[in-house]
Amino acid sequence: MELRTIMEVLSLNSLNDGDLSVDTEIKGCYIGDLLSNVMAHAQAGDLWLTVQTHQNVVAVGQLLNLGGIVFLEGHLPQEETIAKARQERIPLFSTKESAYELAGYLYKLGLERKA
Repeated sequence: MELRTIMEVLSLNSLNDGDLSVDTEIKGCYIGDLLSNVMAHAQAGDLWLTVQTHQNVVAVGQLLNLGGIVFLEGHLPQEETIAKARQERIPLFSTKESAYELAGYLYKLGLERKA
């Protein structure tokens, strides 16, 4: 599913729009706040849902070649995090939704991990 579609349908707030393409194909979703778990289980092309807001999320996103990072429940990243994401070309979004709600919406949209 195209990142642009997800962004528009779910009204995600782009935090570094204009800097990045939203034509990326999102292949799945990973929810987690423990960085070691994300590194062990998320896959390239996933959309990562988290409440972590520090710069290390961008490093993990770049390491795994994630499709984007969504900050949940109104959490907003630090300015340094946004600057690092621009530099690494990682799309960042925010939403007031919980992980449960957003994952449910993504599933209803048809986003399922394909083995």
